[in-house]
Amino acid sequence: MGGAVIDDGPTGIKAPDGGWGWAILWGCFVITGFSYAFPKAVSVFFKELMREFGIGYSDTAWISSILLAMLYGTGPLCSVCVNRFGCRPVMLAGGLLASLGMVSASFCGSIIQLYLTTGVLTGLGLALNFQPSLIMLNRYFNKRRPMANGLAAAGSPVFLCALSPLGQVLQDHYGWRGGFLILGGLLLNCCVCAALMRPLEAPRQSSGSGPAPQRPPRRLLDLSVFRDRGFVIYALAASIMVLGLFVPPVFVVSYAKDLGVPDTQAAFLLTILGFVDIFARPTAGFITGLKKVRPYSVYLFSFAMFFNGFADLTGSTASNYGGLVVFCIFFGISYGMVGALQFEVLMAIVGTQKFSSAIGLVLLLEAIAVLIGPPSGGKLLDATHVYQYVFILAGAEVLASSLVLVLGNFFCIRKRPETATEEERHKPPEDVRVDSREVEQFLKTEPEKNGEDQLGRGLRLRAGCPGSGSSPDQCFSGEVAGWERVIPRRICGEAKPRGYEPSAPGTPPADPREPSAHCWAQGPRDPTLWRQHNFNQGAGPGTAMERALPQQASPRAHECPVLLGLPCAPAHPFFERLSGQSSLLHL
Repeated sequence: MGGAVIDDGPTGIKAPDGGWGWAILWGCFVITGFSYAFPKAVSVFFKELMREFGIGYSDTAWISSILLAMLYGTGPLCSVCVNRFGCRPVMLAGGLLASLGMVSASFCGSIIQLYLTTGVLTGLGLALNFQPSLIMLNRYFNKRRPMANGLAAAGSPVFLCALSPLGQVLQDHYGWRGGFLILGGLLLNCCVCAALMRPLEAPRQSSGSGPAPQRPPRRLLDLSVFRDRGFVIYALAASIMVLGLFVPPVFVVSYAKDLGVPDTQAAFLLTILGFVDIFARPTAGFITGLKKVRPYSVYLFSFAMFFNGFADLTGSTASNYGGLVVFCIFFGISYGMVGALQFEVLMAIVGTQKFSSAIGLVLLLEAIAVLIGPPSGGKLLDATHVYQYVFILAGAEVLASSLVLVLGNFFCIRKRPETATEEERHKPPEDVRVDSREVEQFLKTEPEKNGEDQLGRGLRLRAGCPGSGSSPDQCFSGEVAGWERVIPRRICGEAKPRGYEPSAPGTPPADPREPSAHCWAQGPRDPTLWRQHNFNQGAGPGTAMERALPQQASPRAHECPVLLGLPCAPAHPFFERLSGQSSLLHL
């Protein structure tokens, strides 16, 4: 299967980690809320549907089951559509399908028609929104990706707390048909979220920079992820986890009633669980994004699964309402951690380029588990009439999944220190990656704000810096200790002739802490090799450092070299942190 990727984020473009990404995050928050909360919110109408069509609860429950099956089971189809048409068009089509399904359901005359409209059409529409929104979120965020995933995942409990009461109000005032019609209108907001999904684009190259590099054609569904042991272990662990993950929320209310708890108090248990879940997801994302924690995100995910399974086992020992409240609190924390980390860990395992295919395949495997898990718990309950056994089974399944992930990662895919991660192997060197158009526009339109956080570290650019004839001590003042990590980025203001080469270094500044940094550019005969001096830290005139860079790294190098360390071009107050060495940067 082959086809060009239209909306695929190329590896050579940096994630903005903000900017328009916050709009992407908001859209993903709304889509996640609709996708996960809608199947549960529809259950509010089940009693009226049973009276309308003269059917039992098991018949109406198939509506939510089909919705979930479509959300998970159509993952590969969504991957193919995204890789063929792009995220935004797929999401627009999905929003229209989801709305059409609910509006059509309001005119249905049989339960079979409801299966096809609410179940199939709306489920497919939500699936076509959910997966592309996650893909776009992971393209726009890199350093802040764990936090972004946690905030987006919080949409599920927030919308669940909002849609269920709203559905009850709509049913009381307009009946189930009017309620379905209004909910169909609400789902058109998915199209608004789709409009926010602006694809990342590289800056436009000048006409003299030569043809843009061609990306190799990509498969519509990349099955090569199954050759990655990390992906196989993750998919196996996730499938086992889903067998028991959704069982406790389904049975906890009935469990409470079986213990003699009043109906209103029993229903309040889900409110407690959802409220804790709202705060657990962004908190887990923030913790995972910490510099010292993020390399161990797989183990943190394993801990979240273990915590969830352990909470299920302890919940089976509850004998009163207070015990169930404690269970819901701890289950909500662990459930939120799992929800915030599951896609972040998958992204870390397979990398950006394979994420669209990997998530589709994982959701397909989870769809099978979703259709097995809760029904198997119901079968066990019918056979034993003991709710504790259901919670023990669910806890054992989630505990087993955590052991599969942590042991598989430790023994099978643990990398040696010198081995790069999957994402690092597919990522080009930092010095040949270009800014997205969003970042480039920010640099040009708001130069005064670009370096505010770095300018506060003691480095000051003197007003009226004269330009190409200036030495570093003429343009900069202040304490400049640790200069190798704070590098000025400049826009070249005027064209230089071919073969331009600055004069040799002059007398170093009197203060040894200030840099004596100079740089050279080779002539047009050899545009691929650039030499520049490393920043001097009180050790003489500096040490020459040679770096071979592709020609497209600086397409205008022959006419206007963008140099670091020497203020040979107008200074731009944007500073970039690097770790330990200077680098050639360009716009």
